[in-house]
Amino acid sequence: MSKTVISVEHLSKRYELGVIGASTLQRDLKRWWARVRGRPDPTLKIGQEDLAKLKGEYIWALNDINLEVKQGDTLGIIGRNGAGKSTLLKVLSRVTAPTKGKVKVKGRITSLLEVGTGFHPELTGRENVYLNGAIFGMTRAEVDRKLEEIVDFSGVEKYIDTPVKRYSSGMYVRLAFAVAAHLDPEILIVDEVLAVGDLQFQKKCLGRMNDVAQEGRTVLFVSHSMDSVRKLCSRCILLDEGRIDQIGDSDRIIATYIKGATDNESISHWYHKPEDIRLDHKEFKPLELSLQSEDGTPVSSTVGSSEKVWVKIVGEITELHPNLVIGFNLYNSNRTLLFGSAQLDVIESKWPKLEQGVNSLRAPLPLGLLNAGTYRVELVSALHQMFWVIAPGEGPAVTFDLVIDYTDSPYSGYKKDGLIILTLPWESVK
Repeated sequence: MSKTVISVEHLSKRYELGVIGASTLQRDLKRWWARVRGRPDPTLKIGQEDLAKLKGEYIWALNDINLEVKQGDTLGIIGRNGAGKSTLLKVLSRVTAPTKGKVKVKGRITSLLEVGTGFHPELTGRENVYLNGAIFGMTRAEVDRKLEEIVDFSGVEKYIDTPVKRYSSGMYVRLAFAVAAHLDPEILIVDEVLAVGDLQFQKKCLGRMNDVAQEGRTVLFVSHSMDSVRKLCSRCILLDEGRIDQIGDSDRIIATYIKGATDNESISHWYHKPEDIRLDHKEFKPLELSLQSEDGTPVSSTVGSSEKVWVKIVGEITELHPNLVIGFNLYNSNRTLLFGSAQLDVIESKWPKLEQGVNSLRAPLPLGLLNAGTYRVELVSALHQMFWVIAPGEGPAVTFDLVIDYTDSPYSGYKKDGLIILTLPWESVK
């Protein structure tokens, strides 16, 4: 039976608004001296609200959190911005103290909470690796054994003897993660900093965190990328306004989070603004691109795979041309073109009739074939077999998130491998 490595009991964290400690020490001293003399805050910009007037008001970033994490757990922490995710990690990492409650941690914690956490800007990358090793309680000999592996993983070999103040934010994160993940942490805590790195490095980081978990160590991971959380974490916490809303299997919690987001998200639509389109469209001027239900009701930007959703295109034909094509392309989050469709897809006798002036067209999206993820619908128009009027990537577009919501499917709330989902009629044979 796995032992408990993190125990949290009735944890709460409160912040007071408008008090000393809201900025740098120098600014705090200026604000304090001005307050003593009855003067306005000298650090405020014109029109900016004086936070000192809010003194005595509190916010609870965390409120009565109870949690147990076992050795070898991979725990994802998700929720909206301001839900308390980063605050919880800072308390667990002993960066800040709780206002109430107890936190018990067994084992060495390595945290990557912000870009360049624990780095000294005047020291080189190599020197910062040794500095961090010392902070984590490692001897120089231990760091020596890991140094080559750290530098190779980070991909900053060429700049390892350059002061890190000259690093880009991406280089900072690459080296910082390499240090955090390779200095034998018993508990690895990672906030949303991986978003700074490129796609290839993000995959390397997820692979390394998975290796850490396979070695029986514990990983706590905060991310807004639901795909990354699914791939890495077996369990998930959903935070809402500083409280644990739900905790359990990652697929179920992520599905609940995405499903619940539909009530607050804006409608997926685009309306014409002069600055939206770079090219001069002589024959066709787009006016609207939107997602709607079968009865014409606008839909949220998060939809379920069992829903019937249509792409609606409204535009003005200023010069009717027999070869005018109006349609859309569908891309996934990696900018892979899944398919394109236009009004000429059907046989000629069923082509929608276009007229000079404003026209409205629509076509259904085959959501039942799509895997869970984020998708982008881009409007395209062309003169058939001649040239593109709106080039891919330059025209109007809307995005939407798709969640698998078939209640009788084992894939409900889950992302399968591959770009599409097919349910094939399997059977036993002799």
